[in-house]
Amino acid sequence: MSTRIPFLKGHGTENDFVIVPDPENAIDLPPAAVAALCDRRAGIGGDGLLHVVRSAAHPEAKCMAPEAEWFMDYRNGDGSIAEMCGNGVRVFARYLQRAGHVAEGDLAVATRGGVKTVHIAKDGDVTVGMGKALLPEGDVTVSVGERSWPARNVNMGNPHAVAFVDDLSHAGDLLSPPPFSPAAAYPDGVNVEFVVDRGPGHVALRVHERGAGETRSCGTGACAVAVAAARRDGADPTATGTPATYTVDVPGGTLVITERPDGEIEMTGPAVIVAEGEIDAEWLATATRV
Repeated sequence: MSTRIPFLKGHGTENDFVIVPDPENAIDLPPAAVAALCDRRAGIGGDGLLHVVRSAAHPEAKCMAPEAEWFMDYRNGDGSIAEMCGNGVRVFARYLQRAGHVAEGDLAVATRGGVKTVHIAKDGDVTVGMGKALLPEGDVTVSVGERSWPARNVNMGNPHAVAFVDDLSHAGDLLSPPPFSPAAAYPDGVNVEFVVDRGPGHVALRVHERGAGETRSCGTGACAVAVAAARRDGADPTATGTPATYTVDVPGGTLVITERPDGEIEMTGPAVIVAEGEIDAEWLATATRV
């Protein structure tokens, strides 16, 4: 391995990522190394890591290679593996454009949550086809301190619990995962969104992402919130035949989510590359042994 490993840093509505280009899947990135890279004091810092690999070169993505050349091998900030990251897909696409692998227009990106369609617009925004939401049956409750709320169970390729609250401060500090019940609803943990109304078709959220803590934005979470809000508001597109669009304010900016009558969901928002540099391979090897 080279003594220097290229990396970039990017964000989507301030959900930030370390980007490691590795087309042939030659760089070993165990959980300890990912956590070290995402450490905001001792590493580069990020809510997660985008490992950029050609689908044909990754055992988990080979089956998607005929549909999508590139695989987003996404990792949470603690090194754990995640199925999907909506903001991450937009930043991933922006990197591919910057590197000259793709141009403005449409492309496909393989993820553990399936192949996602992406459109890079001339104005700089990126739209991601997020697929359809699954709405598991059963009641779910989330809690913070003495307060508890019913939550909507929404799966966007990763699990979410969406709770509508009176004030976003009721979410507390979100330093630790909010308790939920029943435990069987989310055997692998859950992303929890606390949501308030801002106006017709307009909501705001705070989120605790599993493996990362509170983040400035969560793309799949914004989609889950829009789906939950549409059902609450009697605007389920699959029932009304009319698309439902919600503006979702996150701490790091604004996303626009549209659910179509066929259930397909699109998310539009910014994606920015802010820096690039080199990782010292010796430091990374040392971090891996920690």
